[in-house]
Amino acid sequence: MNQCRAAVPRLLAWLCSVAVVLLLTGCSLPQVTAEERLFLNLSVDFLGEFELPKQNFEGAPVGGLSALAYDRPRDRFYALSDDRSEFAPARFYTLKLDLDSTERQPNLRQVTIEQVTTLKDKTGQPYAKGTIDPEGLALSPSASVFVSSEGVTRDQVPPFIGEFDLKTGQWQRSLLLPERYIADAPGEQQARGIRDNQGFESLSLNPGGYGTIALEPFRLFTAIESPLAQDLDSSVSGQPLPNRMLHYSVEEGRSLFISEHLYPLEPPPTGAFSHGLTEFLAIDQGGHFLSLERSYGLMGFQVKLFQLTSGGATDTSAITSLRGQRKGIQPIQKQLLLDLNTLGIRIDNLEGITIGPRLPDGSQSLVLVSDDNFQAKQVTQFLLLRLKGLK
Repeated sequence: MNQCRAAVPRLLAWLCSVAVVLLLTGCSLPQVTAEERLFLNLSVDFLGEFELPKQNFEGAPVGGLSALAYDRPRDRFYALSDDRSEFAPARFYTLKLDLDSTERQPNLRQVTIEQVTTLKDKTGQPYAKGTIDPEGLALSPSASVFVSSEGVTRDQVPPFIGEFDLKTGQWQRSLLLPERYIADAPGEQQARGIRDNQGFESLSLNPGGYGTIALEPFRLFTAIESPLAQDLDSSVSGQPLPNRMLHYSVEEGRSLFISEHLYPLEPPPTGAFSHGLTEFLAIDQGGHFLSLERSYGLMGFQVKLFQLTSGGATDTSAITSLRGQRKGIQPIQKQLLLDLNTLGIRIDNLEGITIGPRLPDGSQSLVLVSDDNFQAKQVTQFLLLRLKGLK
């Protein structure tokens, strides 16, 4: 009994010591901010660039590359031409990108055009001039590509998101768009819908891709380049612009519009003639994305790369107009990853972005492409980046 009484103080002393150690250890743990919990720990490094020479392929000029998708099993890229069937029928190209992986710092050595695929409408014919404005492209796990068209508002040609056969380019189906995206009138009379040349510039599917097991339904995302007519508020300056991002669930034979969210587009920089969201790329299954915002003005092209998270963003699909007060609406959250004008190179009209092949060190490559607008003074520019922190 005496031994038991003597052991009690020793036990209490030991428990106190453990509590102190745990307290001190807990205090030394790194503090995690709310922003760090929302965003992935991503970083990007610039590796190099390649300028595609001006050329024709199968009788048509190669240019206007406004979207890019990577086919990992085939190690090929698909690039959509932003041609309204003026120089040649609307089309996308199959490209081979050769990465020089022997150097310590990988770089793009060559870009080779291997094939062109013409997009065909419901009747099986190439799209007529002015009936399509192809801007976004996404590769599906069903041997197809989804293509977004901005439409031609001034000619009352509506926008659309269509699925096309990867090999033949034949139209297979179109997704149903909410009525608020369809312009009610052209020009100054327009009160609703996508404004001319400001529509579905971006398109992305959740990670997977052609050649992988098709997990249906898969998710498709698109966003408009600049606010809808009913959302634009000319009386407000210096504030983020209210863009909208759409979310679909897609499977064979059916598609479902899931939700819509507010994308806060950065205010246009001083002296900008044009400004908008040019690409939107899903990078995981958890609601994380990358986006490209591009401006053109007195300072030339200015492009920024952002990381996004849609977790907690308000569903705006029931909100007719985002003009004016937006209290109570939680937007998509943004974090600047890279200002491309700090790279020390001439930046052209960057519009396409995709996750490419893995690099020798195991990190993920990110490839960007520019739309030269079929202009002699512009270039088709490919940029290679290293993306770190993506599992």
